[in-house]
Amino acid sequence: MEPAAAVELPRSLIRRGWFWSVTVRARGTRKGGSRGAPTSPCSRPRESPRPTLPAKCSSPTPSMSASPGYHCWFCFGLDGKMGFLICFSPLNRSKRTAEIIWGSRQEEMIPEPDLREIDLYSFQGLLKHEGREKFGNSYHQWQKDPANFNIDGHYPVRELWARAASCWKKILAHQGNSVLLVAHNAVNQALLATAIGLGREYFRVLLQSNCGVSVLDFTPRTRGRSPEICLNRLNQTPSSPIAAGGSTGRKTSGRIVLVCQGATQNNNEATFPNMAYEPLNMLGVIQSQKTAELLLDLKVNRVISSPRIASIDTATTISEVQEAADCLGADCMPRYVEVKKLLELEVEPLLQQAHKNPVDSVPLHASWLDGLHEGTITDFWNQSKTAWQSLLHELSNESEPETNVVVVAHPALHIALLGHCLNLKAECMRSFHLDAGSISIIDFPDGPAGRGIVRCTNYTAHLGRWSIPVTR
Repeated sequence: MEPAAAVELPRSLIRRGWFWSVTVRARGTRKGGSRGAPTSPCSRPRESPRPTLPAKCSSPTPSMSASPGYHCWFCFGLDGKMGFLICFSPLNRSKRTAEIIWGSRQEEMIPEPDLREIDLYSFQGLLKHEGREKFGNSYHQWQKDPANFNIDGHYPVRELWARAASCWKKILAHQGNSVLLVAHNAVNQALLATAIGLGREYFRVLLQSNCGVSVLDFTPRTRGRSPEICLNRLNQTPSSPIAAGGSTGRKTSGRIVLVCQGATQNNNEATFPNMAYEPLNMLGVIQSQKTAELLLDLKVNRVISSPRIASIDTATTISEVQEAADCLGADCMPRYVEVKKLLELEVEPLLQQAHKNPVDSVPLHASWLDGLHEGTITDFWNQSKTAWQSLLHELSNESEPETNVVVVAHPALHIALLGHCLNLKAECMRSFHLDAGSISIIDFPDGPAGRGIVRCTNYTAHLGRWSIPVTR
């Protein structure tokens, strides 16, 4: 599937060579009830060289309620200090969320009308059952084919994507090193998708939860070229993503959890190491243990690992903790977890041999593909596609109504798997970033043959003091 055109960063900003990132926090909804005062369990972002876009916190409004407003703030540093811009949707929930995050800072917060929630016209203000009763076929289309959903002569999702693209132009025209956006579920989806070049058919594919934080990095390139835009993380929530409910309000029948192996003796969290087989270092051991603890909230059916020692050790830690769930008080019965190795998950030798630069100094940033020959990228992409098909086959082979498969490998391989999940091309690997010890979750509410819903990427909050901060 051809991605849509990505956001163009203004040339003036490219020439300044600023490093940009965006944090988006999305709102969620609950059934029934009246609106309540929003709260924000997220910590206030520190000043950093990255723009930040958070969404508002939850309120007990139904998912078919009136579309929320939006707020947008831009704040600028003085006397050469780092600037921070904050934008918000005009609805009170978003404004209050932004005020809590912004705290005692004196810089102005800027409301931006284009950050309002999706316009649903006659659907607005209706509960779900009212929408079904009054608009039968239209409601069904809204559920099954939102990209082409039409009501009152409007196409809400198409309009939303156009509004998001327009909003980016206004946001990036301001002179701040960092941007904080506080908005809503659907508009945050559109902002993220348009930034990395995904079309409106990806509506409801990049999940946004209450007070979830997403980060976009904008890295300038030379000779006036458009910047690299990379999704540093998606939907990092205050609570565990493992314990969350089904994607888009539906119960998932299958789930793949991508676990990046822990840090090793010879890598800096995300490099192509020199040694053939390197063990976990102490940080990697801690990362593996923390990940295994997080996954206790999930009954894992199978752990599939790369043959590399670091991946095997990480997978072993996860399986041992799972099988001790009854002793640890997480389950009343012991769990049996099958552990398998998948050769196609091993990509380090291919990347190490083909890289043009010394492998010890190659960080896995958005430009990591620049050091690889085109043939190597093709081989890597094809191998990862084979691995993805094998994982879907493993998921479909399980007879249980809910199947959870954990996959442990190098971050580069998981980036490619995310691309295959979204049905993208090899070039998309520049659009994602993963850290050692992180997890990414893909839900399959319609089974392995259906579309994967990305619940989160590069989640590291479970690592505690060793987590990767949202702001820099």
